[in-house]
Order: sequence, then C-alpha cells, then structure tokens
Amino acid sequence: MANVEHSGRPAEPFGATAVGGAGGGLRATRLGLWLIATVLAVRQVAVVLGTPRGERLTDLETWVGPDGVLHVNGSLYDSTRFTGTPFGGLVMKPLTRAAEQALGWGWTFGTLLLVVALGLVTARALPPPVSRRTSLLAAPVAISLLMLSLPVRNTLWLGQTSIIPVLLVLLGCFVVRGRYTGGLLIGFAAALQPTVLLFAPLLWFTGRRRAALTTGAAFAGCTALAWAAMPHDSYTYWVHHMAGTGLGGAADDLANQSLHGALLRLGLAGPLEIALFLVLGAAVAFLGLRRAVRYAREGQLLLAVAITGCAAIAVSPTTWQHQLLWVLLAVVGRVGKRASDRYVWPVAVVLVMTLPARMMLPNMAALYVLRDNVVLLAALAAATVVPFLSRTSPHYRSPIPTEYADPVPARFRHVPLLPALRRVLTRPNLLLELLLIRVTYAAYQQVRLAATGGTISGGRARAEAHGHQILGLERALHIDIEHWANHAVVKVGWLRDFFDFYYESFHFVVPLSVLAVLYWRRPVDYRWARASLGFATLLALVGFWLYPLAPPRLLPGLGIIDTVHGVQDFSRPDYGTLTALTNQYAAMPSLHFGWSLWCGLAIAVIAPRWWMKALGLLHPLFTVSAIVATGNHWVLDAVGGAVVVGAGFGLAYLLQGPRAARAAAPAADAERVPRKEPAPS
Repeated sequence: MANVEHSGRPAEPFGATAVGGAGGGLRATRLGLWLIATVLAVRQVAVVLGTPRGERLTDLETWVGPDGVLHVNGSLYDSTRFTGTPFGGLVMKPLTRAAEQALGWGWTFGTLLLVVALGLVTARALPPPVSRRTSLLAAPVAISLLMLSLPVRNTLWLGQTSIIPVLLVLLGCFVVRGRYTGGLLIGFAAALQPTVLLFAPLLWFTGRRRAALTTGAAFAGCTALAWAAMPHDSYTYWVHHMAGTGLGGAADDLANQSLHGALLRLGLAGPLEIALFLVLGAAVAFLGLRRAVRYAREGQLLLAVAITGCAAIAVSPTTWQHQLLWVLLAVVGRVGKRASDRYVWPVAVVLVMTLPARMMLPNMAALYVLRDNVVLLAALAAATVVPFLSRTSPHYRSPIPTEYADPVPARFRHVPLLPALRRVLTRPNLLLELLLIRVTYAAYQQVRLAATGGTISGGRARAEAHGHQILGLERALHIDIEHWANHAVVKVGWLRDFFDFYYESFHFVVPLSVLAVLYWRRPVDYRWARASLGFATLLALVGFWLYPLAPPRLLPGLGIIDTVHGVQDFSRPDYGTLTALTNQYAAMPSLHFGWSLWCGLAIAVIAPRWWMKALGLLHPLFTVSAIVATGNHWVLDAVGGAVVVGAGFGLAYLLQGPRAARAAAPAADAERVPRKEPAPS
C-alpha cells in the first residue's frame, strides 16, 4: 500500500487538469455527467425527506430519537436495535441530542456530502496512467454510480453510518500523508466495523508496516476506551454476541450477505455451520489478501483495497445491505483480453449493486440459491476468482481490438447518426448478453405493471374508456371483427385449442430462438436485429404507460369469451399465477404481434432460402389470428405493434446505418478483412 504521492500521480486536487485544453465535446460531456450526478443526488434526498417521519431514517431514529437506545441509561444491547460496536455507541452518544434535532435535513445532507467525498477520493485513486478524458469524467461517474447503488440508497433511507468506514479506509490509503495518520484512520474505521482489520495485514505485506501497527494500535485503543467507559456493553458485544453476531435482524435474513448468512439460509446450523463458516472465512480471507497484496505491489492500489473489502464482507458474521459498498469499488478491475469482453465485469458489478436481485435472475425455484446470495457471490468472486489483469500483461492497456465490418453507404447524408455504433464482426460476450436480456425483460415487466399503479385493478376505468374509443374507431373503419372471430373459433374445439396454445407458447420461444440462431450463425445480423427489437419494445412500453387499454375480453358488455383464462369476474379477475404480476391493460401496441412481426421480418431478410422466408412470415400471420380469436387484442393493437416494429427498424437504421455489407457472409470469412478500433488509452 502506498500514499498518494507514491502512486505516480501529481498531488494537486483531483480535476485540476487544465480543462481549457479539453475539447468542447469533452467539456460538454463532463458538464452533462455532473448534471446527472446532481440530479441523482437531489432525487435521493427528495425521496428520503419526502417520506413520512416514521418511515424514513428508521435506524437513526432507534438510536438517537426520543426513545432511542443511545438515550437510555441501561445497556445499548438490551434490545437488538443497535448493532454497532461499543466504540460506535460511545462516539455517537454525546451527539444524540444534537442529532435528534437534525433527523432529516442535517443528517441526510451530511451523508450526501460523505458520498460525494467518497466518489472524489475513488476517482483520484484510479491507477496510473490516467488519460485526460478519464481524469475529467471519473469523478461525476463515480458519484453517479454511488448515488444509484443499493448500499447508498439504503444508507440514506435508514440513516446509517456505513459510508464512514469505507471513506476512512480510502482516505488512509490514498489521501493522507505520513507513516501513522493513515493507520490511525483505518484503525478508527476498524473500531466502527471490526472486519476492516483485514486491511492491517494488507498494509503490512505491502511495506507499510508502521501504518499496519498503527492500525492495530488505534483499533485496540478505541476498543479499550469503550471497554473502560462501558464494560458491560463491551462484554455483551465482544463476548456474549461474539463481535456483534446475533444483533439486528435474523442472521439468515436475505439482507445479511455474508458467508454466515448464506450457510444459515442453506439450512445449516449449530457447530457444523460455525465450523464450516470459520474454515470458509479463513480461506476467503487468505486468498483475498494474497490477491490484494499482489495487485497492490504492482500499482493497482484501488483494486487491492476493493478485494480486501470484498473479503471483509464475506467473513463478517453479519453484512447488511448498507455495508456492501466494497463490491462497487471492484468495478475498477480489468478483466478479459478482448476489448469486447472488457464491459462484462463492470456491467455485472453495476447491475448487481444497483438493481434488486430478483431482476438479475428469473423467478425459478432452482435459481433461488443464486438469487438470494447474488451480492455475496459477487464479493466472493472479486476476492478469490475473478482473473483481473496484471499491469504487466500486454492486454492490460492494449486489449485485442474489436473487428468491424466494412461500412455500408446510406441513402441519407447524416446516417448513421452514431457512427461509433459500427457493425462488429465478432459475437458479443454471451454472459453479458444474457444478463442484459434478463435485466431488460425485468424492467419491461416492472414498467408494464407500474403503468396501472402497480395493481391489475389500477387504471381500470381509464383502460375501459380507451377500449370503447378503440371499438368506436374500428366500427367506423368496419374492421371490428373481434366478436365474430372469437365466437367462430370457440365453436371449433380443435381450432380453439390450437390458438390458445399458440398464444401462450410462442410469444417468447420464437424471438429467443431467432436471437439464439443469429447469435451463433450471424453475429453481425444479431446485433442489428437485437437493436431493432430493443427499440420496438422501448416504444411499446411508452405506449403501455400513456395509453392503458382494456382488451376485448376485459371490456364489459361486449360478450367476448376469454378462451385462455376462462370467463372472468371483472371485479376479481383470475389469470393464474400472473394475476398479480402482469398488467392486463398493456394491450396497445400488441407486443405479441410486434415481436412475431419482428421475427418474421428478420427471417425474411436474413434467411438464405425462399421457403425459410415464407415459413418465417407465417408466424406473424398465426399470431395475429390467435390474439384476435382469443379475445386478447383488438385489430388496431396489431396495427400498433406493426408501427413500433417499423419504428424500431427505422431507429436502428438511423443510429447505426444500413446492415453491414458483409453480414451475409460467414463470420469466419468476414474476419479475414477486419477493421480494428484504436487501442484505448
């Protein structure tokens, strides 16, 4: 470990690089990023302060409120509401009266300032060499990611102090000077959060032995001071509760993302669980520190700190959500020899740290063990197995460049609008694609449901009013065939069964199959088709939000039979397991038809034989018949689906340009004439 003067960076304040030398585009980008960071900060503060008094800053209230545990004369641990160390209680106890008067603006804005300071220090600690672009943009990006992260949002919401130990460690490692000051800061952080003591051996084995000894001495001194002032509480915390184990919520709660919590969730208990936890914890601490020392010695100090923090998360008996910021710091590690693979690790970390676990993995029982421990798994991976590149690797600064197809001239002068989105010949990283597809679909589900206020009944009156508007328009156009088609199909048993099966089974299977085939056989066309599908879906979500629409089967008095779900009581609808999960008024535009039309057009454009093209176009024909016959959509819904798909292809054309000229060639042949991107600085 080294102070900032040993990092090869000048000691001037971060951001002191001459901005005047930067181009106008870079200045505008920097200003935009700072604006985004400001908006996110304002939003987080507004969310917290806009919540009723009894529902926000609940942890702080239990500490310093009128009946808080820091006000009582007895033990801090008479209840399990206070989970900090005795030293933490000793530090905060004199502040309770003042803090009680500031249980809103003061505490929240103070926490916000700590987050900003943490982002600035993190940006300053990036390993050299750092380009001008990175030095100018790192701070607002770091602050924005912190504001979006679940630990910071949780800290602001609960009124926690968990940002302080992380900030103290970073200050001790990268900002303060002197042989002892850094150790004092880290030792003080360890007195607040004991597993921070893992940084002492990191300091020792990287040549800062006096700082390591100072860390241990500071921790021991703070703990001894608390023991002298509060001997009963110290005994309760360190001996009876074994360094806080058992305080707070149940140790097997999902919020406890530590090895101890995971083992308890797996059903282990008693001496076996404790022994296994100690063995696994020791192994993680050893491997994590070994890797951290190696990366620190070669100059990747911030990565070493992040790895050590991730190991501390795993070995702590309890690690609540607001204590998980170390995982986000691991985003600085570089993984992958190819330029196209460099995004996988940072994207995965950002998604894990900013989105709920249920958005990462499907709601399947077999995946619950992964979903319930997704942050712990990310911390364990960062600490023990992720192959971060060494700075001595030839691929650290110069990864294998991405290969591009030859550009295709467009009919319009300014197309493509985003030339940087050129046609890549090689396949995108499969893990990253699956992760993004899953997150996109989870967001799609959330927006669909949120469009009606989060419930099926929400927005019903408005949706039915829109249904009558659509019916009136179809009658004026003489295309109101829904009732006729529905009753005609119901009379023919095998035809009804066919359309019900088609409606329920092919909506997801066919698009995913098309994407899979394109990914494997036509990587260039895969990117083009995926982009157009994404744009179409995004536009459809806007339609769901602005125009909730009751489908024919949910419009009272129309006489449409719901062939898929059965006859419905409109006051208490029952759609099986999807009743509480799906917005039944997300009908305009119809993505059932839209996605099927996308499949048909993609197959018709790319398939090499005429019969494949014809077979592909049968899918949207069967789909539009099914959605109308089963009473799930109006004819105009299908028209809306066609419009958003056409707009999706149009946006892909405008932003990326025409399909690559060599897209039809096999990927192996296309790679013989590569176009390489410049190596990143």
